[in-house]
Amino acid sequence: MRIGIDLGGTKIEGLALSDDGRELERRRIPAPRGSYEHSIRAIVDLIAAIETAVSARGTVGVGIPGAISPASGLIKNANSTWLNGKPLGDDLSRALRRPVRLANDANCFALSEATDGAAAGAAVVFGVIIGTGTGGGLVVNGRLVVGANAIAGEWGHNPLPSPDDSERPGPSCYCGRSGCIETFLSGPALARDYIALGGEDLSAADVAARAERGDPRAIACLDRYERRFARAIASIINVVDPDVIVLGGGLSNITRLYDRVPALWGAHVFSDRVDTRLVRAKHGDASGVRGAAWLWPEPLKDV
Repeated sequence: MRIGIDLGGTKIEGLALSDDGRELERRRIPAPRGSYEHSIRAIVDLIAAIETAVSARGTVGVGIPGAISPASGLIKNANSTWLNGKPLGDDLSRALRRPVRLANDANCFALSEATDGAAAGAAVVFGVIIGTGTGGGLVVNGRLVVGANAIAGEWGHNPLPSPDDSERPGPSCYCGRSGCIETFLSGPALARDYIALGGEDLSAADVAARAERGDPRAIACLDRYERRFARAIASIINVVDPDVIVLGGGLSNITRLYDRVPALWGAHVFSDRVDTRLVRAKHGDASGVRGAAWLWPEPLKDV
């Protein structure tokens, strides 16, 4: 049995999968914000509750909102800032008395969809999360590519390709730079762009809904979003050349993206044709926690 944990800023979700990928148990609890020690205890208690419910002991994988520094082994880049600088993997392994594997939550999403999701069977899969931010993960032949600096897939903190004059220098990003892809393609960015075109303060989902109802301003906003998305994702195709790109996160529910973006990206891809497929995640919001469970490709005996 495999257990996956999705450690979010507001909730912690746990999932048990059978060896063939069937869901055995799923539970969700509030995340103890601001406390590292309470986060450890909450994860340990959640795993204990899951194992009691299914009467089995499993491997443990954890998706985190950050990465493990190759230099120190400590958590870095987590927006749940109380995790940064902490030896989360070691502390969980000690508390659970078994090995624990950790990975960035966007990497877990990509691994889930490459293993038994919308990109199952594809050799090279790039997973994209477009929601509050823009995360990404890369899976090759069923294995996560983490990279020498543990930042593989972090496409959102590259500059938006081929910016026009209105896109320079671009909005400020929390990473300290300006004009990052995330500042143009995240949900909050889409909402801000609607305001910039003269609309009121709405959520990204509401902007998309208005576009479906024929609101000219919302349609113009999504047209601009799709052109930017096509440029940004074309840069990934030029470097990685994936078989499949899988979208997750709140903005992945905008149906028109799956036709419009591939129709636009060809002008920016260095090829006479583009066979890469753009698809919606099969497992939706559950992909992160499923991918955490799949951090163990093979069951570990005697866990």
